[in-house]
Amino acid sequence: MIETTPSFDIFQTETTRLDQVVFDDLEFGRVFSDHMFLMEYEDGAWKKGRIEPYGPFTMSPASMVFHYGQAIFEGMKAYRQSNGEVSLFRPGMNIARFNKSAVRMCMPEIPEDLFMEALAALVKLDSDWVPSGADAALYIRPFMIATDAFVGVRASEKYAFSIFTCPVGAYYKGPVKVKVETSFTRATPGGTGFAKAAGNYAGSLYPSQQAREEGYDQLIWTDAVEHKYIEECGTMNAMFIVDGVLISPETSDTILDGVTRNSVLTVAKDLGIPVEIRRFSVVELQESLNNNALTEAFGVGTAATIKPMSEIGINGKRYPLNNPDNWKIVPWLLRELDGIRRGSIDDRFNWNIPV
Repeated sequence: MIETTPSFDIFQTETTRLDQVVFDDLEFGRVFSDHMFLMEYEDGAWKKGRIEPYGPFTMSPASMVFHYGQAIFEGMKAYRQSNGEVSLFRPGMNIARFNKSAVRMCMPEIPEDLFMEALAALVKLDSDWVPSGADAALYIRPFMIATDAFVGVRASEKYAFSIFTCPVGAYYKGPVKVKVETSFTRATPGGTGFAKAAGNYAGSLYPSQQAREEGYDQLIWTDAVEHKYIEECGTMNAMFIVDGVLISPETSDTILDGVTRNSVLTVAKDLGIPVEIRRFSVVELQESLNNNALTEAFGVGTAATIKPMSEIGINGKRYPLNNPDNWKIVPWLLRELDGIRRGSIDDRFNWNIPV
C-alpha cells in the first residue's frame, strides 16, 4: 500500500459525474474520471504538480507538439481486487518505458518516485471509478507534450505532463481478424518503434483503414527491410502457439516491449508452457497454418489484454482459425493472468501495487 502525503496540491471537484456513468455498458476510451494530474516543465526543471478536476487546458496554436510531433504516452490499468481494494498492475515497467520514450524523443524524464506518487494519488482519489466487471478496469493514460510556443525545428524547452483515467470495458468485443502487412511499414531500424510516440500511431492509420475495408480488425506488421519477419500488431504484441510451443517475436528497436507481453511470457514459463522468443517469419507463419501446426494465435496488450485471432490474412489468402472456445493454452493464460491482476490468484510475482 502506498501511504504518503502528496508533494503536490489536490483540488477536488465539487460535483462528481459518477451518477452519469453506466458501468455495465462501458465503451472503451469514451468516459473520463473526475480528476487529472498536471505538471509543467520549464527552465530546465519540473514545477510543482497538481491534481485538479478533469477538463480542457489552454495551449498556444504555436505549441511545438502541433508542428513537430514531440508527444509520448503510456497505457496502464488499475484493477478492482477480489477483496474490493484497488491495485495498479506493474506500474514500474510503464514508468521505465515512458522515460525511455522521453529520452528517444528528446524530452525530459519524469522522476520515478514522483510519477508513482502522482499515479497512486490520482487513482486513490478516483477509486470509485474503478469498475469490477469481468473485462473491466480503470485505464490510465499518462502523456507528455511539447508546449513551447515556437515555430522552428528544435526540441521544445517547455512541456506538459498529465495523467487522466477512464473506466473501460473490453477494447475488442470478440476475437479479431488480422492481416499480415507486407507493403506499408510501422517502424524502421534506428527509428522510434520501441517508443510510445504519438507519431508511430498516426503513420499506421491509413494502412489500418485499408485493412478494415477488407474486413480485418487489425494489422500484423512486418520488418521494414524485407517485410519477411513478424513484428507486432497495431495495438498489441503478437504471439502464436505452434506445435504446443508459444512463439513470441523478439523485441528490437522496431517492436514495443509490452508489459502484457512480458507478463504473459513470465506466466507461461511458470506454468510449464514451452516458450520461444525469436524471429518468426511470414513464410513460417504461413507454413504452420497450411499444415495445421499453428493451433492458436493471439495479441497481448494493456488495452486489449489477451485477444484471440479468429483469422489471419497473408498475401491475399485468408486462414480461419479454430473456434477460440476450443483452445487450451490461451484461455489458460488469460485465466491465470486475470486472476493475478484481480487478486483471485496469488500474486506470486509481486506485480500488484495497492493504492
